[in-house]
Amino acid sequence: MQEPIFPDVTVLLGDPRVADTSKREGAFHEEDFATRDAMKAAFASLPGYRFRYLDDHATILENLRRDPPQFVVNFCDTGFHNDPIRELNLPAYLEMLDIPYSGAPPAAMVLAWDKAIVRAIAASLGIAVPEEVYIEPDDDAGRLLPEDYPAFVKPACADGSVGITKEAIVHDRDQAARRVAEVRAELPGHAILVQEFLSGAEYGVGIIGNPDHGFTVLPPLEVDYEALDPSLPRLLGFESKALPESAYWSDIHFREAKLGAEEQSGMASAAVRMFERLGFRDYGRFDFRADAKGRIKFLECNPNPAWANDGKLAYMAGFAGIAYADMLRLILEAAQARSAVGRRP
Repeated sequence: MQEPIFPDVTVLLGDPRVADTSKREGAFHEEDFATRDAMKAAFASLPGYRFRYLDDHATILENLRRDPPQFVVNFCDTGFHNDPIRELNLPAYLEMLDIPYSGAPPAAMVLAWDKAIVRAIAASLGIAVPEEVYIEPDDDAGRLLPEDYPAFVKPACADGSVGITKEAIVHDRDQAARRVAEVRAELPGHAILVQEFLSGAEYGVGIIGNPDHGFTVLPPLEVDYEALDPSLPRLLGFESKALPESAYWSDIHFREAKLGAEEQSGMASAAVRMFERLGFRDYGRFDFRADAKGRIKFLECNPNPAWANDGKLAYMAGFAGIAYADMLRLILEAAQARSAVGRRP
């Protein structure tokens, strides 16, 4: 275990006082506070550090300016004022104040926000991706809809699976047109993707570290749909993250993926290349899914993935024998080692 480079750490979080569209009923609930308590307990167990927490977005900018932290852990994955399109605002402000922080810089967040851009970058690197149609807010969707089905309809830019429900999987052009109209009504002004639906196994790959200091690529995770009613589409949508009464919440689980060496190394290589190309820092998560023939394709990535003790990244760390507190420590150490280059507290 390393000696802390910056022992005084301020953790930035989403604001429970403000509405959050990624949560049920647009508000924080008991489970959200429970994950915070688990995170705080894990940080408190790390020797040599002193932590404080900021989550009041009405005063957070003034607090950072008036009392600049020695180091910030940016766990505000909800965005400034819980607006996902403003997720880059806090790291941008930290850079303006010259405060070192963990996680992706604003430029990486801008790129990762648009799933169509991420797919194009992956394709340019020779990484297999699903077929896709991009529909602008004012496009005639009927003219652009694909011929091949089933397909997956989702917003091009959204967070927390907003706009993605079991109705997102469509089986013909009529269903696709209806679903595009529904997403447009829910998220006006958003571009929409109609993507080849990959019906095979779904995987996640987590990375902790940085190019100059070395990566830890965590064992891949597989989404376990076996307990889910066979009549329900196999996908991780809004129901699985925000609606406890849904079967998607209770009947979907995660397990360590059992893959051949070639498949596992292929996903790890793709994740590392995307991490570097998009300018991610310290940690990130990369999602893949196989098609009906078992060919694994890259779906999307998250530069500020859920840090919760029951999140995908924590599961993957557990597969590697890394306890939750040690996962947070590795992220903190990676971020501080990177930030310390050319500066000391």
